[in-house]
Amino acid sequence: MAPKKGVIAGMDEAGRGSWAGPVVAAAVIIRPGQKFTGLTDSKLLSAREREELYAKIVAKCDYGLGVVEHDMIDEWGLLHATFLAFKMALDSLPIRPDKVLIDGRDRFKFDVPHESIIRGDIKIKSISAASVLAKVTRDRIMIEYALLFPEYGFDEHKGYGTTRHLYALKSRGPCDIHRLSYRPIQNIKCEQTTFL
Repeated sequence: MAPKKGVIAGMDEAGRGSWAGPVVAAAVIIRPGQKFTGLTDSKLLSAREREELYAKIVAKCDYGLGVVEHDMIDEWGLLHATFLAFKMALDSLPIRPDKVLIDGRDRFKFDVPHESIIRGDIKIKSISAASVLAKVTRDRIMIEYALLFPEYGFDEHKGYGTTRHLYALKSRGPCDIHRLSYRPIQNIKCEQTTFL
């Protein structure tokens, strides 16, 4: 990537708290003069609003995505897996930013100047855009997984700890995309072992 003076990329992720599937990160560069009505933290938007913003962002902005699957999360731990997803997203940008702004409080090591900003997905438009891209991309992945594992309802809860998800886990056990290192999954496996 060739450096461009004054270029700032926002980065955010989706899926850290999920019990299944990947963690997905996005990096977005919003050019001066580009405006996006209604852009905010993706969790505050409806699915339709996210999809509409997603289409506008990918059409107008430079962006990169990073996806780290559940097995890598189990092997490396969530924080390092999140770092890897961020690095993939940053490396896949078509240009190299001068600075990166990241949502949250975690500290990462990148080879460009960077800053973590608490509630950055509300305060910084490029982080908000990254939040939308990461969320929509991950939701689409989980909807595809729902076709492979329909009994878990991944299309509804996207792998997070809902009552339906917990019931499916207790009755069927984990499937191939569950994060086996996560305590809720380990507890369920222990319960099943106890009853055998």
